[in-house]
Amino acid sequence: MQKIDIDSPEAQSANLVAGNIEQLKSLFPELITEGPNGVSVNVDVLKSLVGDQAVTDADEKYGLNWHGKRRARQMALSPSTGTLRPCPEESVDWDSTKNLMIEGENLEVLKLLQKSYCGKVKLIFIDPPYNTGRDFVYPDNFQDNIKNYLELTGQLEGGKKISSNTDASGRFHTDWLNMMYPRLKLAKNMLHSRGAIFISLDDTEVANARSMCDEIFGAENFLASIVWEKVHTRKNSAKTFSISHDYVLAYAKDILQWDRTLLPRDDTSAYQNPDNDPKGPWKPDPVTAHNAYSADYKITKPNGVVLSRPSGRFWAFSEDSINSKIAANEIIWGNGDAYPMIKRYLSEVQDGLVPITIFSRKFAGDTAEAKREIDELFKAQGIFDYPKPCLLIQRLIQISSRPGDIVMDFFSGSGTTGHAVFAQNVIDDGGRRFILVQLPEPLNPDNAEQKAAADYCDKLNRPRKITELTKERLRRAASKIRDENPMFAGDTGFRVFKLDHSNIRAWNPNPADLAASLFDHQDHLLEGRSEGDVLYELLLKLGLDLCVPIERRTIAGCGVHSIGGGVLMACLAEKITREQVESLSQGILDWHKELAPAGETTCVFRDSSFADDVGKTNLTAILAQHGVQNVRSL
Repeated sequence: MQKIDIDSPEAQSANLVAGNIEQLKSLFPELITEGPNGVSVNVDVLKSLVGDQAVTDADEKYGLNWHGKRRARQMALSPSTGTLRPCPEESVDWDSTKNLMIEGENLEVLKLLQKSYCGKVKLIFIDPPYNTGRDFVYPDNFQDNIKNYLELTGQLEGGKKISSNTDASGRFHTDWLNMMYPRLKLAKNMLHSRGAIFISLDDTEVANARSMCDEIFGAENFLASIVWEKVHTRKNSAKTFSISHDYVLAYAKDILQWDRTLLPRDDTSAYQNPDNDPKGPWKPDPVTAHNAYSADYKITKPNGVVLSRPSGRFWAFSEDSINSKIAANEIIWGNGDAYPMIKRYLSEVQDGLVPITIFSRKFAGDTAEAKREIDELFKAQGIFDYPKPCLLIQRLIQISSRPGDIVMDFFSGSGTTGHAVFAQNVIDDGGRRFILVQLPEPLNPDNAEQKAAADYCDKLNRPRKITELTKERLRRAASKIRDENPMFAGDTGFRVFKLDHSNIRAWNPNPADLAASLFDHQDHLLEGRSEGDVLYELLLKLGLDLCVPIERRTIAGCGVHSIGGGVLMACLAEKITREQVESLSQGILDWHKELAPAGETTCVFRDSSFADDVGKTNLTAILAQHGVQNVRSL
């Protein structure tokens, strides 16, 4: 029985460096060799493969560079040893929902989700800090980012103070880029091959973000820079221009595979059928166009008028196409020498509309509508300063997702993305799922901008943190949707998880008392961690969905869990005697046979539960004899 400790692959998030090396190996096996630290890439061989087409960071070249970029790359590649602890008591419909609301620092959370959700997210929408000088820009810590997170969010005593990124800092754009770069690198991994990411920004960082995203996602995968009309009133106090818009940068994982869907065609009133045409409603369209087309012919009208191609315009159809339409009576001739029109049938046009790059407030809502949504849900004002309207995100969901897809937002703020998923699922019964991630930023009642939010947390009798309001917004949105749509049977719940240190104890000896350190380390699991905490860490580290079905049975007096139909089986009982070993192992085998999982099963036990190595060895042998080879202990 192999033990899982803090350094085991099963105790860490995905090893992205190893994954990159494997990809290189599959393309160019000659690049891979063994160096002093194990598997390595031979840089000289790489240079020989590309000839003179190589540059270094020190060379002059096109691209966006800033202080700390190399470290930002490393931040994305370093694994996390954290975990996500389940909080059923703060969740809605824990047993049935497939939606996730995760409290935590989003870089660490993205690392932890890599194994379970890599390549599975169809749409990512994020509304990161705009870097206006009043935003909190997260200062990552390469040495211990989880400790850093716990300190900044007030979960450790003597923690650091969260501060905004002012333009007087001297690293205004640098700090923002260092925060965004590793998160976007990890976000790309999460995207489905047919998926896309949408990033809400204003003029402060949109140019830098465009360059950064060109590097991360590839300039060839740029989809659009959407202009969203966020306000419609003119601000006459503005010193230069009154700003009416924000941007939404859109990039595909692979533009050749991007699964764009058409927007619903809400208005078809232009299509009529005054002549009872058997092909149904139609609207008149010109036979000429501005675009150059080589066709050059004459049309003879029933009244004898002969029409040539008009000056400055071109025929929109070939001569054969026009003759076919004439024969099918699909031409509206008009009087005199007027140019005819063709019938454009509703039945022959696309089922929807191609999205355009200008999102008007009528089409996608505006900040006033977003504020009204929040105020009505909370029955209070000023809870969130700059929320996005549900309709904006619904439009993106309509454009770049289909029923059953996963939608993600790792700067989830007020939870608008979750609300938008609920709302869109009501419209098309889509069954989409969401993954929201939000930092539990403390709210200060002495800060005028945060006072209303802090007071509302007090009213809820909850900690003064933004995430408490995110969860409350989701609860209220779900309740409103169910009240307004009593026949809707879709998922309006969410599971809450919170970022924390791994359940697996790290070796951190006290030099002044090594004996006590050894004694404390007998149990590899941290004190105070529940069975659920350990189970969900196993799911994360083994790459299973956090909403995968979990069953529990009592076998030989011990609780045994089956996860994902038997892909993972875990017995975390605190004590397993020699007398229980045979009946426990046989019960597990019988259940395993009943489940008949398609792939290999991993079976996990608590290492300290065995009285001695004899019982542990016997149990491992019995399971192995009957095909369960992968037996591990914690």
